[in-house]
Amino acid sequence: QVQLVESGGGLVQAGGSLRPSCAVSGRTLSTNTMAWFRQAPGKEREFVAAIWWSAGTTYYADSVKGRFTISRDTAKNTMYLQMNSLKPEDTAVYYCALAPYYYSSSFYRPGNYDHWGQGTQVTVSS
Repeated sequence: QVQLVESGGGLVQAGGSLRPSCAVSGRTLSTNTMAWFRQAPGKEREFVAAIWWSAGTTYYADSVKGRFTISRDTAKNTMYLQMNSLKPEDTAVYYCALAPYYYSSSFYRPGNYDHWGQGTQVTVSS
């Protein structure tokens, strides 16, 4: 079975940094898209960032562009989200997700991802 295991969330004050990771097991990754989504209390799940596994092409939501960096270590089947200059509005549960294909224009749609991690809590205090 495919498993996505997240870690690295936590509590940080505004302006700080966190680097959650997402380890994938049970599947060899190639022409996949992987992504980070987040969901704050009372809000819809929203797209944060995506990466084409093999090529490393990245996409970002406007709200995090310039502050967050998505990356992956292909040898470890692990994806990362470097989050800098964190703001209280970044507080949410962060989920990693795996899609079977590359997506050039629909990577932001949760329905295109068929496997999800359990989520990791990120809390940014003011």
